[in-house]
Amino acid sequence: MAQIGGTIDERFDVLADLLSGNIDAGSDVGASVAVTIDGESVVDIWGGHADPARTVAWEADTITNVWSTTKTMTSLCALVLVERGELDVYAPVSRYWPEFAANGKAGIEVRHLLSHTSGVSAWEQPVTTADLFDAEQAAARLAAQAPWWEPGTASGYHALNQGHLVGEVVRRITGRSLGTFFAEEIAGPLDADFHIGLDPANDHRVSPVIPPEAPPVDFSEFGPDHPMVKTLTGPPLDATAAWTEGWKRAEIGAANGHGNARSVARIQAVVANGGTVDGVGLLSGDTIELIFDEQARGTDLVLGTPQRFGIGYGIADLEVRPYIPEGRICFWGGWGGSTIVVDCDRNMTIAYMMNRMLPGTGGDDRGEGIVRACYAVLGVDTQ
Repeated sequence: MAQIGGTIDERFDVLADLLSGNIDAGSDVGASVAVTIDGESVVDIWGGHADPARTVAWEADTITNVWSTTKTMTSLCALVLVERGELDVYAPVSRYWPEFAANGKAGIEVRHLLSHTSGVSAWEQPVTTADLFDAEQAAARLAAQAPWWEPGTASGYHALNQGHLVGEVVRRITGRSLGTFFAEEIAGPLDADFHIGLDPANDHRVSPVIPPEAPPVDFSEFGPDHPMVKTLTGPPLDATAAWTEGWKRAEIGAANGHGNARSVARIQAVVANGGTVDGVGLLSGDTIELIFDEQARGTDLVLGTPQRFGIGYGIADLEVRPYIPEGRICFWGGWGGSTIVVDCDRNMTIAYMMNRMLPGTGGDDRGEGIVRACYAVLGVDTQ
């Protein structure tokens, strides 16, 4: 069996068995799993290899690009500003970013950015991945666009640009970039090893993602102006972009966060644990409850699958994620499989971060298995 490092409360030994089994089966190459309860770590484990050739071990401080799990960090930045009275999620975006009102967007509110309902789900083409690296210029392009559907009427996943949209609001309020604000106000105080924009000094710890083996997306049943087509080709998703220096250095708050399960679980424990972890208070109960203010429920225009969004997170819905119980539970994850579940009813976070990407954007059996097993330990039934 694959060797698993770290620490684990014996109640959760099944999680180590699952991780070891996934590595042995080849569904995982290298991965980490973490669980916190009441803000305290009860699972912090890792195993496998940090490189596709399986020559470098995944270590305690290995980090990787976690794709859209990054969105939960960007959302937390916005919630911290709400807590401080500097941001109103029900106010127009243009209150903080006047240029955003252009082209029929004056009525779009901050909550629409945070719930994927703004109608601005990607960039007008032509656009390349490299265009995302200049956050201010990329945000200016979004400000000049018209929405692609009536804002607030449906969700359309803001796959690569949500961080530019929310990040520009953060910058206008604080004078700091999204990555800087996150580092100084969230990751730093919590001593959490998560980065939106990676310092070169950390490059040696990065496990490069292993792109999924998947056929090209077939858009033949949609017209060129459909939000799915425009979003997923503006620019096209390319997992190998994460290998480049430009990607690592950029602040792409929707997709280029680097961390591991420990750092993700610790940071999101702020939400699960009533706003405070180890004496670091970032949110109040009232601010956390904003997450559960449903903004959209139904088939997402970009993902083409059922989704339920609150403010900044997906929220529990058995049709969306049947392995997550109903209740005050929010979640999200990243392209290829990374998963974070934030359970405010049980003061618990469950995080799974890995390097081998599998096809799809909605999670897979690896993360699902970890979540189910964790709830089973607590005696909670999942579907």
